[in-house]
Amino acid sequence: MQTARILALALSLTLGSGVSLAAPQELYPAPEQARADLAAALRTARATHKRVLLDFGGNWCGDCRVLDYYLHDATNAPIVDANFVVVPINIGHMDENLQLAERYEIPLQKGVPALAVLSDTGRLLFSQKTGQFESMRRMESSAVTQFLIQWKPVKPGCSAVAITC
Repeated sequence: MQTARILALALSLTLGSGVSLAAPQELYPAPEQARADLAAALRTARATHKRVLLDFGGNWCGDCRVLDYYLHDATNAPIVDANFVVVPINIGHMDENLQLAERYEIPLQKGVPALAVLSDTGRLLFSQKTGQFESMRRMESSAVTQFLIQWKPVKPGCSAVAITC
């Protein structure tokens, strides 16, 4: 299991880095884009009956890169695609989008990445208040899978445990 974690971290730090391995991919857009991205996500969520997954983090954050890798792995990507609209929110160096973090009850001092889940109408359903994913590099992808299954919307005619229903 330790080897899998190390490989996930190494992969997340090198994948998508463009031409040079020294230039990591920007996972989080410019901080000033957050409000517009959130508004667009809420419109999409309403139209598709998905939940909104707010991902607070920074491009400097290795744990945020591991979370991104896990969200896009073969197990979790179908769950995310079927049930969530993801909004990466750039917190800069813990000095940007502080009002959004406060609004969605994300205590940044507990660390990032930190997630909040909104209903398709924008109501806060859950926020990570204790830094649950702050040490993502030491966690398995299955922790993300469990989180996604727990917070995905239950659709009519589907079981609460079905992964892509």
